[in-house]
Amino acid sequence: MKVDIKLPGLFGLGLLWIIFLALGYFTSWRMGLQWFSQAGLLWFWVWYLTWKRADLNRISTDTPLLNDLGWANRLTLLRGYLIALTGGFLFQPDIQGFISWIPGLLYGAAAILDRVDGFVARRSKQTTLLGAELDTVFDALGLLVAPLLAIVMGKIHWSYLSLSFAFYIFNWGIYWRCKHGLNIYPLMPSQLRRALAGFQMGFVALALLPCFAPQQTVVCGFAFLIPVVLGFTFDWLVVSGRINGESVGAKLFFSRLVKISRNIFQPCLRIFLFVGSIFMLYKADIFEPPGSIFLTLSLVLGISLVLLGSAGRVGALIVLLLLAGSAAPITPLSIGLLCSGAWLLLLGTGRFSLWQWDDVWVNRQDGASA
Repeated sequence: MKVDIKLPGLFGLGLLWIIFLALGYFTSWRMGLQWFSQAGLLWFWVWYLTWKRADLNRISTDTPLLNDLGWANRLTLLRGYLIALTGGFLFQPDIQGFISWIPGLLYGAAAILDRVDGFVARRSKQTTLLGAELDTVFDALGLLVAPLLAIVMGKIHWSYLSLSFAFYIFNWGIYWRCKHGLNIYPLMPSQLRRALAGFQMGFVALALLPCFAPQQTVVCGFAFLIPVVLGFTFDWLVVSGRINGESVGAKLFFSRLVKISRNIFQPCLRIFLFVGSIFMLYKADIFEPPGSIFLTLSLVLGISLVLLGSAGRVGALIVLLLLAGSAAPITPLSIGLLCSGAWLLLLGTGRFSLWQWDDVWVNRQDGASA
């Protein structure tokens, strides 16, 4: 099994060297050397994290060690290495031309693999302790490296790093409580927690692409950040016992909160997004020719899907992509539209929706038995 871990590490030396030569030839040798140094350190770190946890390559603690990593764990390991390659572009302000597309594409591939590796693990019935551990570790590494890169590129505000630090602070807090003999209380079950993490990776990957305007992605960053920070805060209050997640009162309160969101907040966001987008289209030419007619019709399609609640998350994604890539000025209206689109993407369209298959897709575990 350890051969499966050693080979990517050795293969990485050759790959890093080839990319270094390519970057040096097409850009500058200084940039190539900096990329090689940073990506090499992160590549070794990913390899070390995997090697250190090799004894977890088993189905459960009372089952024997598996002979090989399996395809699911290999995909998870590939995800870690893609994050390492992305990290090579950190602190390089002169990324231009076709090179500027590479970080977003690398991290985007890693974000897609985050869903694929789980599907492969469940379909092959080989969900291991190692896979679960590496999945969490690489999520945290990616949500540190990629946002930091986006901040350096001016695509998101520096406060977005609070999301990255929240994970490490949360886990350090649990460790500190264990070390001091304090109780650790179980988290309340939540499908939203998993969805929020997945959407963060997708957002940062898209924000890294040069086709999206920095002023738009900065606003979107705040919209995606706020729910996650609130979620981490609430989870810490539960884990530390400040909120009793098992109490009837807490369950009733959050049940009511969910109902208010589904019945009032989310439908109101849909109406605002539709009306506000129509008003913006009427007042200003937010899309530049050529293609302005097609983009305008695409925006109308997106807001119509949102208003009807027919694959509303897909509609919200269409609206966000179009607004983030448009020439729309940053105004209170455009900020409201970007925030509304982001929150509808995270939460769904709520009540009075015609067709919510996208909610099912977001919340399901691909490959799991029905």
